[in-house]
Amino acid sequence: MTSAMTIDGAVTAALVDYRSGMCLAQAGTGINLDLAAAGNTQVVRAKLQTMETLGLRKGIEDILITLTDQYHLIRLVPNNVGLFLYLVLDRAKGNLALARYKLTEIERALKV
Repeated sequence: MTSAMTIDGAVTAALVDYRSGMCLAQAGTGINLDLAAAGNTQVVRAKLQTMETLGLRKGIEDILITLTDQYHLIRLVPNNVGLFLYLVLDRAKGNLALARYKLTEIERALKV
């Protein structure tokens, strides 16, 4: 999570197990990451269920939630099924495209 916090505008970051809803690692401040992990687990599960119902077979890369002052980015970790990275980015300080690129690098290098 230390690497995720080096992304310009990063407010907080977490590694989450969406099978259990548990936050496995976290960094940053400003929001309750245990609560965010559980809530975003429901988002991931709902999207996966919808894709299955629609017969969509491709995997999810990112789920983006935009707020007036923040981006909430959920990045599934395909090499570790059941995990996702969660990043809260300050919209005024961060660059969404660069954050996605760097989060992808972190996801690919992740060792669990």
